[in-house]
Amino acid sequence: NLSYGYTVFQFWTMADASTIDCALMIEWLNKQQSVTKTGKWKSSTLSLIRNEFREIYLQAKVSAAILKFRLENVNVHKKFISEGKATITFHAHPAVLYISNAPASQLLLFLKTIFIKMSSSKSSPKVPLREQLLSNKNRVVQEISPINTKDIKRVSIAKETSATIQAGALKRKSVSEKQNVQGNKKQCTELLLKEKLTAEQREVMDAVKQGVNIFFTGSAGTGKSFLLRHIIASLPPDRTVATASTGAAACLISGTTLHAFAGMGSGEATLQRCIELARRPQVISNWKRCKHLIIDEISMVDGKYFEKLEKVARIIKGVDKPFGGIQLIVCGDFLQLPPVVPRNTPQTQKFCFQFHVWRICNFQVHQLVKVHRQLDNHFINILNNIRIGNVTKEVTDSLMSTASRPLSSQDIVATKLCSHNQEASRINTFELSKLEGAERRFVAEDSNTAASKMLDDQTPVDSVLVLKTGAQVMLLKNINIAKGLVNGARGVITTFSKDGFPVVRFISGVELTVRRETWIAKSASGSLFNRKQLPLKLAWAFSIHKSQGLTLDCVEISLSKVFEAGQAYVALSRAKSLESLRIVDFDPKQVWADAEVLKFYSRELQRSS
Repeated sequence: NLSYGYTVFQFWTMADASTIDCALMIEWLNKQQSVTKTGKWKSSTLSLIRNEFREIYLQAKVSAAILKFRLENVNVHKKFISEGKATITFHAHPAVLYISNAPASQLLLFLKTIFIKMSSSKSSPKVPLREQLLSNKNRVVQEISPINTKDIKRVSIAKETSATIQAGALKRKSVSEKQNVQGNKKQCTELLLKEKLTAEQREVMDAVKQGVNIFFTGSAGTGKSFLLRHIIASLPPDRTVATASTGAAACLISGTTLHAFAGMGSGEATLQRCIELARRPQVISNWKRCKHLIIDEISMVDGKYFEKLEKVARIIKGVDKPFGGIQLIVCGDFLQLPPVVPRNTPQTQKFCFQFHVWRICNFQVHQLVKVHRQLDNHFINILNNIRIGNVTKEVTDSLMSTASRPLSSQDIVATKLCSHNQEASRINTFELSKLEGAERRFVAEDSNTAASKMLDDQTPVDSVLVLKTGAQVMLLKNINIAKGLVNGARGVITTFSKDGFPVVRFISGVELTVRRETWIAKSASGSLFNRKQLPLKLAWAFSIHKSQGLTLDCVEISLSKVFEAGQAYVALSRAKSLESLRIVDFDPKQVWADAEVLKFYSRELQRSS
């Protein structure tokens, strides 16, 4: 069903809102609602049009035919819109349109356009059928005009907002829904404003539409994953595969891991064996349908694996072009965490860009510059210097001055970022054992226990979470952005509610009873599995690797055990601000950038400018 506050339409870019390409199935029904005829098309174009009497129709161009359906007395079902699917049921002239493989963002915009145009036409005078039949007007069919202020005003003064488009009018809302209309409008507006792309992000989107291979990069907090989600929503779901080098990164873009999609194991086997693995029925079908391959966190993909992946793609697709003609959209920052490579691999050859395959892909390179995570220009400047290994006296003085900064607030202590996962786990277990009181165990509810290992890898929450009153915790999902209840927010458990859930006081001062949330993971075949668990994690300590993608509002860092280029930068860039950061042992020698990466960026960005 469709329900949108009218004010949100003021923030849309309305280009192409009245036309969409998709796969289509149509069922024609008789009066008894039985199917009399069915048509299926892998490719079709849906358009919104008007006739000479300003009546709105949905026009479907399928093969050599043009079909028209009057937009009145219809129901729209959009539960699976994120998968590019929707259903429109026409009651006046019984038919059902099943839309699939539509770019999700375009489909949402298309359905919203239907909603507002139908709502707007509600107030327009209707021409009686007899008058239409006797009319001397020339038959005219034209594309519907973009949404304008007149449409918005008509909707704004409508007495009711629709939950379902029906009978040319709209179903009445329940009393409780009426009371929430203003709140819903505000949330929708804030959501659309929040999702507005910057000029540099729009440049990347335009390049994606051209079909060229794209590599876009940027420092931490420049909105790379955010932009990827927009790109994914703009592409046909059935032909697009969203992957990432790690399960955590895949979860952020609702994708799967690159290894799971490729189906060739670790890639250490011979090329022939990798091809055999990729020819397994389920794996090869994924490769065959893939026309757009997205890879997030490309910096953590082993270059040898990437090289073998290209050869497998070329052979499986049967096309003698890089990656078998698949459009590559890769994203990441090579100045952050490097790939984990086999011990016998020379350390001089580990990044994807160091292999011939990178050059033949002929990537169009884009750099995102605007930082969104941090707002303090002084701190942003410090991070930009740390990223390239440039530790000036000013940078050193600023970071060393944080050593004595008190960060504890209302029993909330700073999270220690550690170089190793085992160290962080040991600290959390030890600190929890020191607390008095009974343990509370929360076991995740998985939709399929056979998928538990995959859910462990691709969701940020544990299968079993053990808590006590007084436990330091971190929020792992955006609950209420306006109140500071965002992914990475720190808090402490003050008690447990009557129904057994933890009550957490966050650093913002807000106290909340935290209940189960749902995470969805996608398998390589496209199957969806979900895990319901508390969106919390013990937060006395966290590993630098696990912190990627988080913004922390209370963090303590020790750099003495840093062992990789970029690790210090990743740790420091997790902090929301310089004021939320304490470094206990800053040493400029622990900060360095990989020389080969610096050369690569200098060369590529110069070439693309």
